[in-house]
Amino acid sequence: MAKTMRSDTERNRKNLIQAAARLFEVAENPISMTEIANEAGVSVATAYRQFASVEEVLNTYRQEVGQLLLEYSEKQTGSGLERLEKVSRYWIKLVRQRGAAMVPMRNRRGYLERLWEGAEYLLVQANAVRPALRLAMEEMDLPDIGDKAVFLWNILFDPREIFDLIDTVGLSEKQVGSQLMSVLIGGLQGFAHANVFSVEDFRVK
Repeated sequence: MAKTMRSDTERNRKNLIQAAARLFEVAENPISMTEIANEAGVSVATAYRQFASVEEVLNTYRQEVGQLLLEYSEKQTGSGLERLEKVSRYWIKLVRQRGAAMVPMRNRRGYLERLWEGAEYLLVQANAVRPALRLAMEEMDLPDIGDKAVFLWNILFDPREIFDLIDTVGLSEKQVGSQLMSVLIGGLQGFAHANVFSVEDFRVK
């Protein structure tokens, strides 16, 4: 009996996550837990037993996608820059496959604040890119700038911006990957040099 209850709970949880993803892909307005429950075929009470809010459901979904990125990252070999490009391109592919549910909801708190507080869906993604970023910076003879590198990667590879470049500008996934990687490398160099020199060092005397 207990095993059946656990399987029912796991199934309900999975159905709620997938339902929220489907709804968020097509919704033009905020979605409610009631809508998610109806889409998943469960009661609202059951939905709230699994998740405290719509944001928690979607963050769980994003964490699952981040786990896919982490598993892919851990299998990569080669130079740091090669690994960084592979992981970044795979992220673009995941964003395209998983749809608009990957677009983050606006949050008043910054990325690093939430990351350092331990937001699981951000941690798993950060852990997927940290090793490749660190190795790439070593190869470019750049000092370690810690999570500033992850911060920069997150800005450039934001799902919202990926969709914008593909759907609005008309770039292919390959072009998006190439152009964002080029900007990322330049940005990492800029961040690293800014750690060594102050703005005053570059002002005209």
